[in-house]
Amino acid sequence: MADLTTTRLYEVMIVLYAISLVFYFTDYFYKQVRARRIAFWLVSFVWVIQSTIILLTIIELKRFPILSLYEGILFYSWLLVTLSIILHCIARVDLPVFIINILGFVFASIFTFMPKRPTGAVGETLISEMLFIHISFAILSYAAFTLAFVFSTLYLVLYRLLKKKKLTHLWSRLPSLQQTSNWINVSFFVGIPLLFVSLILGFEWALLSLDSLFIFDAKIIGSLILLVLYCSILYVNRKGKLIGTNFAWLQIYAYLLVVANFFLGSSLSRFHLWY
Repeated sequence: MADLTTTRLYEVMIVLYAISLVFYFTDYFYKQVRARRIAFWLVSFVWVIQSTIILLTIIELKRFPILSLYEGILFYSWLLVTLSIILHCIARVDLPVFIINILGFVFASIFTFMPKRPTGAVGETLISEMLFIHISFAILSYAAFTLAFVFSTLYLVLYRLLKKKKLTHLWSRLPSLQQTSNWINVSFFVGIPLLFVSLILGFEWALLSLDSLFIFDAKIIGSLILLVLYCSILYVNRKGKLIGTNFAWLQIYAYLLVVANFFLGSSLSRFHLWY
C-alpha cells in the first residue's frame, strides 16, 4: 500500500469520525433527527474506509492484519464501529451508540497517530490458521466486554437518576434498566466463551509452534486473570449474590483490566509477538 494513499485514508477517516461525533452530540442534546442521520452515514463511511484499509493491507501482506498490536488496534476499532452501526439499526439506542463511537474514535486515533512499524513481526514459519483464530477470538471477546462496559456505565447512570428521581428530558432517551441489564448479560455471556476459546487455541499454537513456552509471561498471566475474573463474576451472578449496581461496577473494573492487558500485556510480553 502506498504511503501517501494510506496517510490520506487515515486523515479522512479521523476527520469524518470526529465530525460524526459532533453530530451525535448535537442529536443527543437537542434531539435533531437530521443530525443523527448525518452522523450515522458519516460513521458508515468511516466503516467503509476502515474496511478498505484492512482489505488493502490484506492484499499487501497476503494475510489478515491482526498479528501486531498496531494491526490489532485497527481491527478492534473496526469492530467497535461495526457494533455501533448494528446497535443503531437494530436496538435503536442513542447514548450507547454515542459512547461506543467515542471509544472507537479513541482507538482509531491511536491507530492513526502511533508510530508505524514494519508488519513482519511474526515469521512466516509461525503463521498459521490457529494463530489467526486465536487472535481474532481474543479481539472479539474484547469487543464484547467493551459493550458490557458501556451498558454497565449506563446502568449505573440510569439507576442513580431513577433513585433520585432526576430523569429529566435530557436522559429520556436512555434505555430502560431491564434493557440495559439484558445487553450487559448478552455481551458478558458472549465474551467469556470467546476469551476461553482464544486461550485454548493460543496454548495449542504455542505448544505446536514454539520451542519453549513462558508460563509466567505477562500476557498469559493477564489473560488468565481476566478469564478467572469474568468466570468468577459469572458464577457469583448466577448464584444471585451479585446483581444490580455491584454487577455493573465489577464489569467496569474488569474492562479496565481488559484495556491494560491489551496494551501493557502486549508490551511487556516475551512470549507474544505483538509489538
